[in-house]
Amino acid sequence: MFEAYKIHVAERAKNGIPAKPLTAQQTSELITLLENEQCEERECLINLLINQVSPGVDAAAKVKAEFLDKIIKEKTNQYGITPEDAINILGTMQGGYNIQPLIDALDDDQLAPLAAIKLSHTILIFEKFNDIEQKAGNGNTHAKAIIESWANAEWFTERAGLDEKITLTVFKVPGETNTDDLSPAPEAWSRPDIPLHALSMLSSVREGVNPDQPGQCGPISQIQALKNQQYPLAYVGDVVGTGSSRKSATNSILWHIGKDIPFVPNKRCGGFVFGGKIAPIFFNTLEDSGAFPIELDVSGLSTGMLIDLYPYKGEIRNHHDQTLIASFRLKTEVLLDEVQAGGRIPLIIGRSLTARARESLGLQTTSIFRKPKVPEPSSAGFTLAQKMVGRACGVEGIRPGQYCEPKITTVGSQDTTGGMTRDELTDLACLGFSADLVMQSFCHTSAYPKPVDVNLHKTLPQFITSRKGVALKPGDGIIHSWLNRMLIPDTVGTGADSHTRFPLGISFPGGSGLVAFAAATGIMPLDMPESVLVRFKGEMQKGITLRDLVHAIPYYAIKQGLLTTEKKNKRNIFSGRILEIEGLQMLKAEQAFELADASAERSAAACVLRLEEENVTEYLRSNATLLRWMIDQGYQHAPTLEKRIAEIEAWLANPSLLSADENAEYAAIIEIDLAEITQPIVCAPNDPDDARLLSDVARTPVEEVFIGSCMTNIGHFRAAGKLLAESKEIPARLWIAPPTKMDAQQLSSEGYFNKLIRSGARIEPAGCSLCMGNQARVKEGSSVVSTSTRNFPHRLGTDAKVFLASAELSAIAAMLGKMPTVEQYLWHMDRINDTREDTYRYLNFHQLAEYQTAGNERIDVVTI
Repeated sequence: MFEAYKIHVAERAKNGIPAKPLTAQQTSELITLLENEQCEERECLINLLINQVSPGVDAAAKVKAEFLDKIIKEKTNQYGITPEDAINILGTMQGGYNIQPLIDALDDDQLAPLAAIKLSHTILIFEKFNDIEQKAGNGNTHAKAIIESWANAEWFTERAGLDEKITLTVFKVPGETNTDDLSPAPEAWSRPDIPLHALSMLSSVREGVNPDQPGQCGPISQIQALKNQQYPLAYVGDVVGTGSSRKSATNSILWHIGKDIPFVPNKRCGGFVFGGKIAPIFFNTLEDSGAFPIELDVSGLSTGMLIDLYPYKGEIRNHHDQTLIASFRLKTEVLLDEVQAGGRIPLIIGRSLTARARESLGLQTTSIFRKPKVPEPSSAGFTLAQKMVGRACGVEGIRPGQYCEPKITTVGSQDTTGGMTRDELTDLACLGFSADLVMQSFCHTSAYPKPVDVNLHKTLPQFITSRKGVALKPGDGIIHSWLNRMLIPDTVGTGADSHTRFPLGISFPGGSGLVAFAAATGIMPLDMPESVLVRFKGEMQKGITLRDLVHAIPYYAIKQGLLTTEKKNKRNIFSGRILEIEGLQMLKAEQAFELADASAERSAAACVLRLEEENVTEYLRSNATLLRWMIDQGYQHAPTLEKRIAEIEAWLANPSLLSADENAEYAAIIEIDLAEITQPIVCAPNDPDDARLLSDVARTPVEEVFIGSCMTNIGHFRAAGKLLAESKEIPARLWIAPPTKMDAQQLSSEGYFNKLIRSGARIEPAGCSLCMGNQARVKEGSSVVSTSTRNFPHRLGTDAKVFLASAELSAIAAMLGKMPTVEQYLWHMDRINDTREDTYRYLNFHQLAEYQTAGNERIDVVTI
């Protein structure tokens, strides 16, 4: 083992990155070497044991903690580690498997003082608090000292805060930095391996960035040259972090600009990120990681500049002459505490521990921590979102700007972030979920898995189900299309994918760290955002689709000056706010998701829609049937699914839906008259905000077309099949990817796959397919029309020019090999208008016999 590990260290060093943390097996074999009296490299092995084992409830941490506990109980020095050393090492492991040995040591007169010091600086205690409190009540003075230390927040006060002045070197990336730039989708397989994945950051050539190997390796040499100025780097951009809510993007930035976390291998925290605009989910993910994000005017900053940051004054000055470059105001003063605590999540956990300790001692609330600003009293009513979050907090409503911690009922995790969520859960010492339902999918990697993906498919389900979560199977389909089937109306959820946007209730997506925290604790931190109301009125016009209404939102916002496509000094009324949609109550839940889903492209914090009770009832009846079918098919964790079925049935027995007050206040109101939308609206390459009329882009050549992603449902594929029914050898390459295996099964049985294949389409397995571009990709430089969520540069394919459009327009473009004229489009749409009811039938599982019979045969993935 040791010789193999040395080779691994040398191989990683060639890329300038450290070795991976030890596995449980390697840790066990390392301990075997230590137990050998003839061991010649004991010092090196002990160093590995201390520094190269992940903390929390990682499997290797369990092996490590048990070995150290053995040394303490046997009071032996024979392994080169004394019992005192063992206590010290246990104290570096953050929480989880190390806690019980430390608690046991409180009864050892010799070791108790040291164990008490280590426990007093540990905050991942959870239910073990009761054990220490009981010891204190029974007269154990060391246990009492621990509780007193927690009550005094010494775990926090003994950590260093930000200095009054911090000198930094600027690394500026002009324009927009999206999470695809920071964490390229084709390298998604390496995301849990932070140092390796960080090599691919900014690997595409762009202004101000000099990749070492364009398309493969980012500007590592350029970054190192800046670091050679001997000051920490500040990452600076005009717009930073748009796109998916990827913790991997934060991990990559912090690997290059952050600082090592003692005793935690291959992970960094801290760092400074400045942006003219920082996407809200990315801002929160930086907070969670202990970074210091600031929104300010970055026009006066350039790469290589030395600056002095004055965090308390709110100033950035030139290091050499102290000229004022920019002033700023922090999003919240609590950010200073978050940095001192090592991140927002450690701060929340630590504050809770301090509050519990003070309650145990009968003390009043501490004044040590900075408090969020309380909004001014208001007589206004509450919006729908404010009422939903209020219900989750046990109050009528939550005002914008108010800090709260709503109860989280539903959590989603997908595979390209699942490995990181797993690691965050182990760091949090989570052995069981507190959120009612946590679901893991495998939709991003199941179609064409790499060996590392196959291993994740084998190991992650057991990790999730052992904590009472629900694990889907590779080939089942897209996370959102499944998770939406498990929702309870008017409740709050989250997910480590920016498209976790509920058609029922409300979801605030976050990075994998925040998602792990919500899953583990059943709550999440939230500074309640303002809301923007989009109010539709009138009747939809012939030939217009819901996707056109999705694109109408940025189109009308641009017309009203509330949204700009220019990245410098970008204006976006939706950014960080909740998008609330009215006037479309008649929509089915599957349709509502298409609108909610696209709020991610607006950089909105969340989205809510008011639907008719009748349609919600139909949807929930269908969903309860699907969940029963899942249990019958052997999905785990069955008791969790049974509990969710009971919650759905309880709502059906007494249905009710929240609604906004008439006098609710909004940051802005955008009114859209459906009568004015008489032609399709698309988003032009390569910006999901760049909404244009079809007439503006008609006749543009189209080489490839993708119909798939979470923005599609079964009706879209039927429509495409009918439009292409008479076509053979279409000029554009057409990709078809149904969202779930249930959709695929139904489309196949109805003959639509046969029609599509005869037209020349390529049928992909159920899942994300081209949408993320981490597996299948379009031809380099091609012109594409896609139903996918985003069209960022290089996302679907290198240098591809991607239009976002409806499935119907996409099918017509594939048929013609170019964008149709408005007249051509409407002519083709007339062919399917008479069969709309049949075309847009949704999967009501309670009306499909194959989902209602106990013991039915399992539905396999459809492959053609």
